Amino acid sequence: MICRSSKMRDRAEKYLNISMFFVMLCVFLLASGLAQAAKPVPAPPDIAAKSYFLVDFASGKVLAEKKPDVKVEPASITKLMTAYVVYKELEADRLSMDDEVSISEKAWRMGGSRMYLEVGSKVTVYELLKGLIIQSGNDASVALAEHIAGTEEAFVQLMNQYATELGMDNTNFENSTGWPDKKHLTTARDIATMSAAIIREFPEHYTWYAEKVFTYNDIKQYNRNNLISKESGVDGLKTGHTESAGYCLAASAYRSDMRLISVVLGTESKKARASTTKAILNYGFRFYESHTLYDEEEVISRPRVWKGEIDTLPVGLTESLAVTIPRGEYSKLDAIMDIDKDIEAPVSRGQQVGVVRISLGEEELLSVPLVALESIGEGSLFQIAKDYVMKMLD
Repeated sequence: MICRSSKMRDRAEKYLNISMFFVMLCVFLLASGLAQAAKPVPAPPDIAAKSYFLVDFASGKVLAEKKPDVKVEPASITKLMTAYVVYKELEADRLSMDDEVSISEKAWRMGGSRMYLEVGSKVTVYELLKGLIIQSGNDASVALAEHIAGTEEAFVQLMNQYATELGMDNTNFENSTGWPDKKHLTTARDIATMSAAIIREFPEHYTWYAEKVFTYNDIKQYNRNNLISKESGVDGLKTGHTESAGYCLAASAYRSDMRLISVVLGTESKKARASTTKAILNYGFRFYESHTLYDEEEVISRPRVWKGEIDTLPVGLTESLAVTIPRGEYSKLDAIMDIDKDIEAPVSRGQQVGVVRISLGEEELLSVPLVALESIGEGSLFQIAKDYVMKMLD
């Protein structure tokens, strides 16, 4: 009996040790998994600029910033808004690319970067817009402003009106070129807002910002944004420089189904504005990824609707829904729809009937209204009576 008991005890200790080994192994694997899941995103690079801003175009998530709301002179980045006003005029058919613009003496006398327009000559809107975007022509800016609004001063009023509509709350324009003026101010955040509006509203015009060369009057000039290339993914937008503003660059880049917009203001040289822009763009692409979860007007559910002419209601979002998350975390995304259970006709298109909640792990990222994508009128008296009974029995 003693011998048998000893063997049983040895065997029990053996199984206990094996069990403890597997328990410790599971704890180790779990801890490793948690360690991998954490994947902390490092702080953005500390770059030598007065201010900067990095944002994902699709989701609007801010990825990095430094004094983004400090008002500074934007120099020739101003011409993004000059071009935006031109695009709006073209869109409204108040302007045509073939329209000929008479070059005034004021436009001809403009200093700084220019197309070398000749006073009294006739130049098409198409050529002036190319010169504005690619050559950063101050003369082209003034010529377009005067053609559209009569005077540059009147044109500036349009610039400020559109800035207000876009939510550029810390911006005030005093001219169409970015010529130094203590009241001519904007911020890195506002410039990113303006850049996003150009890309979103006028994609056909945005492609011009990637063109590297334009020749006018037998003078070949090159785009000052030397980051434009397939390798970097940069395909626009605008450089700027004055003594007071320093060297500035608003850029947008597209890589792996993700577009970022960066704004760097007040660096010390052309080389510095390029290297700092490259640094923050690389940071954004390296540590984040963007996903469009639902498209605008996409039907994402068909809940029951009571007392209506039809039984189901297509619901979705008024705008595309995108999220930006740390790279490698996509598997942890979750979407939960919370839809009203007692939707009754009549229902109007655009009426909110619930929300969709997006979470990453245990963190809720955002909550977006779910709306009716169609209007549904009341059904017949028979349908109303039938649904009344069915609801009572439900």
